[in-house]
Amino acid sequence: MDYLENIPFDELQEGQTAEYVKTVSADDIKLFAIISGDTNPLHLDEEYAKTTRFGRCIAHGSICGIIVSAAVATKLPGPGAIYAAQEMKFKKPVYPGDTITAKLTLIEKKRKANIILIDCVMTNQHGETVFTGVSTAVAPSEKIRVKVAELPKVTLL
Repeated sequence: MDYLENIPFDELQEGQTAEYVKTVSADDIKLFAIISGDTNPLHLDEEYAKTTRFGRCIAHGSICGIIVSAAVATKLPGPGAIYAAQEMKFKKPVYPGDTITAKLTLIEKKRKANIILIDCVMTNQHGETVFTGVSTAVAPSEKIRVKVAELPKVTLL
């Protein structure tokens, strides 16, 4: 995918769907800890995590929020969208190596300010629901097509 293209407000339809897939790596979890400052050992210390009900390290719940943000920004409605609010419900833990599929469904359009409500259900590679929520976004008015940004490589020690 070399380019991202949005769906302007006037072209969006209630019931419209999109999917975004992301495999959550151990490095993603470490990077989130670096950015957020959340160093809870449940996410970073395998020996500690073994003593919890999860039995091993889990991803920070907010990583699901980041996945939703990426899905709104790149898929529905796409570039130019403003991610304004998120209701989040964590259903099951996300483990390092899990592949998460976020299915977005447009559930409401509000003409005033181009507000849209998007239902999100995330499942892991086993088909288990790990997250549900509703995103509020401002959809762009104009169609745009942009080149995908080239991100720097990050290496953790």
